[in-house]
Amino acid sequence: MSEFLQQLINGVTLGCVYALIALGYTMVYGILRLINFAHGDVYMLGAFFGLYLSRIFHAGTDPNPLKAVLVLVLSMAACGLIGIVIERAAYLPVRKSPRLSALITAIGVSLLLENGGILVFGPDPKFFPQIVPASNIQLLPGVTISNQQVIILVVSLVLMVALRFVVLHTRVGKAMQAVSFNHTAASLMGISVNRIITFTFMIGSMLAAAAGVLVALQNPKIDPLMGIMPGLKAFVAAVLGGIGNIPGAVLGGLVMGIAEVMVVGYVSPTYRDAIAFVLLIVILLVRPAGILGRNVAEKV
Repeated sequence: MSEFLQQLINGVTLGCVYALIALGYTMVYGILRLINFAHGDVYMLGAFFGLYLSRIFHAGTDPNPLKAVLVLVLSMAACGLIGIVIERAAYLPVRKSPRLSALITAIGVSLLLENGGILVFGPDPKFFPQIVPASNIQLLPGVTISNQQVIILVVSLVLMVALRFVVLHTRVGKAMQAVSFNHTAASLMGISVNRIITFTFMIGSMLAAAAGVLVALQNPKIDPLMGIMPGLKAFVAAVLGGIGNIPGAVLGGLVMGIAEVMVVGYVSPTYRDAIAFVLLIVILLVRPAGILGRNVAEKV
């Protein structure tokens, strides 16, 4: 029983990271009906921004909570700006083009960020400084949780609740819902569709950056290609929960994280990446709209 609880804690922690990345996918899809394949690479940039900010603030040699918060917040802000640039420079010019053009553009932006990262940061892995010294907390006999896992859980929960509040209880959130429902009707009601789309990209990129920094706390080895597999898994998590559905993205991320850790713990680490695509195939066969998604009739 203790082993199961330990795996469950590890799975929920990993699932929170997937959920943060999946939220960016699902928000952009809800607004634009576009899969932003560059989103996983923004997660990578968040980790690297955190690395260099940690060096600037000497957060690794002289760690304290204020420096850790500064590294997280500034990394999110930097990736938020990156998200704005990506949307304005890459996606805005092809917004009225066929969906295939936008899809190819997304793949191109992803390749640009990956190869640009190799060029700028170098191909060799870098090691993220310990801006939060690790320690373990004993919950039950044989069940422990690290302070870094606690930070991941708490920060993820705070960001998810903040996003939920913004979407449901602010003017910009209600504008996002309106744009998601119908661009033309939202524009006729005086909503700046372009600004709302840019805001959505910014928020999604900030969440991905937070995930990158949080993962680097626990797994300090980072490299320019680190966003490929987590990005794919987070996309599967978004589809699993119901693409375009914010609570569904969170649920899908948690299911994905728990499933992956359980497979590693009870089956074999060899299948840790395969489980994501098994879940994707199953959900597409059984419930194509996702766990919390709704089947919508589309006129053709």
